[in-house]
Amino acid sequence: MNDIIKQLLYSNLGSSLSNWAMLAFRVLLAIELFRVHGMKKFRGNNGKPEVVPNPLGLPQGLNNLIATISDTVVPVLIILGVFTRLAVLPTIGITAVGYFVVHKNDSLEVRDVPYVYTICFLLLLATGPGSISLDQHLFNYFF
Repeated sequence: MNDIIKQLLYSNLGSSLSNWAMLAFRVLLAIELFRVHGMKKFRGNNGKPEVVPNPLGLPQGLNNLIATISDTVVPVLIILGVFTRLAVLPTIGITAVGYFVVHKNDSLEVRDVPYVYTICFLLLLATGPGSISLDQHLFNYFF
């Protein structure tokens, strides 16, 4: 169990520059996700919340909850660098479904957005948030 927790929390990218770059990357990515997609969940078009596509046929409430958490809560967790590797999972799911299912017949220009988001969040899943994060502080506290 300790090994799993270590794998989830530890994320030192080797150099100070790399860790600062990852901080900038994750903060800018999370702000953009929240600003462009998260805010739509609240005010959408003409003041109405966004209608979230449901290509997998999930119960509509669950589908909306996952999409809302993915675009509003996850960016906050990513900015703070807390439980980052777990936090990005719903967003990877949403963006991958967007790429492979929702936009599968669209032009490359339309498919580009979910593709880039998916790749960026896969990078965060693989590397973690870097040492300038709450994950690192949690790791140092417990280990």
